[in-house]
Amino acid sequence: MASSLPSSLPLAPSLAPERVNIALGERSYPIVIGAGLLGDAATYAQLPGAATALIVSNTTVAPLYAAQLQLALQARYPRVLLLQLPDGEAHKDWAHLQLIFDALLAHGCDRKTVLFALGGGVVGDMCGFAAASYMRGVPFVQVPTTLLAQVDSSVGGKTAINHPLGKNMIGAFYQPQLVVCDLDVLATLPERELSAGLAEVIKYGPIADLAFLDWIEAALPALLARDPQALSHAVKRSCEIKAHVVGQDEREAGLRAILNFGHTFGHAIEAGMGYGQWLHGEAVGCGMVMAAELSQRLGLIDAALAARLKRLVQAAGLPVQGPRLAEDNAGRYLELMRLDKKSEAGEIKFVLIDPPGSAAVRAAPNALVRQVIDACCAQA
Repeated sequence: MASSLPSSLPLAPSLAPERVNIALGERSYPIVIGAGLLGDAATYAQLPGAATALIVSNTTVAPLYAAQLQLALQARYPRVLLLQLPDGEAHKDWAHLQLIFDALLAHGCDRKTVLFALGGGVVGDMCGFAAASYMRGVPFVQVPTTLLAQVDSSVGGKTAINHPLGKNMIGAFYQPQLVVCDLDVLATLPERELSAGLAEVIKYGPIADLAFLDWIEAALPALLARDPQALSHAVKRSCEIKAHVVGQDEREAGLRAILNFGHTFGHAIEAGMGYGQWLHGEAVGCGMVMAAELSQRLGLIDAALAARLKRLVQAAGLPVQGPRLAEDNAGRYLELMRLDKKSEAGEIKFVLIDPPGSAAVRAAPNALVRQVIDACCAQA
């Protein structure tokens, strides 16, 4: 896969807006990356017209950016509504999804109404699922305000809510009309959220582009300092890789599953701890360390690469030791991982580095997985 991807490029000398296209035939759309995009009416000039636009945001992001977006959208939409949801993964559920439908119906929104997801991955996933479902599908736009959402969750059309037994188990594939990655909004991102986003950036290196992994290691201080050029390149390269994969496998029939590197272990951590205790990126960062350990124990990579990835995850400010979820800790992890969407007939499938710079989805003996969990988790 790595050989067919565009190569990692050095940083561009300017921050002029850049585009990455998701090629899906009639469902194709651009990802626009740059500064000052969110509040610029020109950003949205090519969107479908409608009488109403609904901005779905949360109580943290809306006070910062909703007014800018509303003003920009008023040039195209006569009526611009705003819905603020509670912030956090704990609210990514049926009850809060219904609030979006309640708002749409209460305001008499028709099937041309355009939804705008202004927030991180939770808002994006919920707004997208509502758009997929309301009147059997209305247009929506992703305006991600976290690094994690800009490099991963806003791109590719996965929408969902959580179930108490499993993350993102109820949802739909539904592509947006546009993704707007405004780098300026990352200035207000808490440090913990910035680190969480870096997990999804790091993910792309070992599974798709080792040159990008080299770049991330070298650029990590600049990324943590929120250097605009470093962030621009990280977002663009991540989106290029994801666009390449999604363009070949929109509905995760095969290749797209590799983008879940670290997620099988990570989703178990999120569900086992209770949604919101660990950020998604924190769980994925730790999950990547565990997946690399499993890759090494299966003989797919050497110890040096597993150790290198662990150092990078830790340097990004992410946890590298999994939490204990139960007295039989490995048993609880296995129980939760059997609910992963990649599992088949109760057999857990893992995304493993195979070989470095590429990935494969494989099963592993339960006894070996238990050894990995024991080695990578906090002891009693």
